[in-house]
Amino acid sequence: MSALHPLLQEPPRSLNTAKLAQVFATTENLLIVQDLDGVCMGLVKDPLTRQISPQYVEAIRAFEGHFFVLTNGEHIGKRGVNAIVDRAFADPSAVRERGWYLPGLGAGGVQWQDRWGSVDYPGVSEAERAFLATVPDRLRRSLAEFVAARPGSLDETTAERCIESSVLDNAVSPTANLNTFYEVWRDRSELFAELQQYVLELTRSLEREAAEKGLSDSFFVHLAPNLGRDETGREIVRWATEKDSGTTDFQFMLQGAIKEAGVVAILNRYYFHRTGKYPLGETFNARQAPKTHRALLDLVTENFAAEAMPTIVGVGDTVNSSVIETNGIREVRRGGSDRNFLQLIQDLEPAFNRGNIVAYVDSSGGELANRKPVKTGTDINGYAIAIEGPGDPLDADEPLAIDVAFAGGHEEYCTCICQAAGDRLAAPISSRTS
Repeated sequence: MSALHPLLQEPPRSLNTAKLAQVFATTENLLIVQDLDGVCMGLVKDPLTRQISPQYVEAIRAFEGHFFVLTNGEHIGKRGVNAIVDRAFADPSAVRERGWYLPGLGAGGVQWQDRWGSVDYPGVSEAERAFLATVPDRLRRSLAEFVAARPGSLDETTAERCIESSVLDNAVSPTANLNTFYEVWRDRSELFAELQQYVLELTRSLEREAAEKGLSDSFFVHLAPNLGRDETGREIVRWATEKDSGTTDFQFMLQGAIKEAGVVAILNRYYFHRTGKYPLGETFNARQAPKTHRALLDLVTENFAAEAMPTIVGVGDTVNSSVIETNGIREVRRGGSDRNFLQLIQDLEPAFNRGNIVAYVDSSGGELANRKPVKTGTDINGYAIAIEGPGDPLDADEPLAIDVAFAGGHEEYCTCICQAAGDRLAAPISSRTS
């Protein structure tokens, strides 16, 4: 029998989300670090149609100082999360007045926002922001050129719609989101794969152009979903197939804007609010963090006081692995934009013994065709668990251990948060565990 989690008292991949709600409600020294798309919102083909539950947004206030988002998306702009939150309420002005915006880091860790909607860009230069501002128009022109070079592939109206929904004009993470193209070319996976290759080459050329302008160490291309990194550190594309769209998001991002670094930046702020001191200094930001997993672990274990360390709960939905066998040689590729930040939270547990929790939200019920659903069942002791997923069942050495799985997707997760918020507000602080 697998060991039970010390706080949840459940085996790995438990479906008993009520136990997690209890941890949320009763743990005083708690830090929730949560992704957004697929976690508290359903995945959709067109990012402009995303919706968020107003009950969920209001519930987050119960965790003030203990809850932060960590997303590769952004807070601001017409495709930002703030606009989605505004649309969830009849009176959008009340959102800012009441501090209902979701606090935390956007753009992978370089766009900070408080709950009042005040935004800052720690560690980002004006030259970098100026270059990023040119990228959306370049993406639009290039997508139009791709379609024009393939007469008959799309009618004019559909092409305009696909391009408009695909170009995410984010301030510091402009993105080509190709979900709408995949939907219209679902039965032409070879054409969509051509588009993937085209956009990948385009974003690589943007890196080279930036280098020519003196910004050689400023940017990288984040692929979602991906198959991990190659020997040079670049993320690996998941090419489209007849059943799977593969990589749909090509994000032109700032170096250092990676979620695992964002965890450390959030933790640094959390310690200040709890102890009055920044373990890594007041100006520390994600771009200053070391690049390797081991170095990030060492940075935290060497600088953060054990007695103040919270129980960290990481919540994500983008984790995958693929086992590929060629000529009798088996190769495992592990990826997903949430994998590394969840792995860091998991691997901090042995050093601090706080009962950290990795929670996985099954987002396969959304509109996108690149998520693998978990399979549910029971273990030999009768516990309800996810018996398979989200990775390849042949990946026997998967290092990321999921503690709780939300098989019911973002709706189940939002219900859990709302229930826990009510219980947390009702329980006196003195009754909570440290």
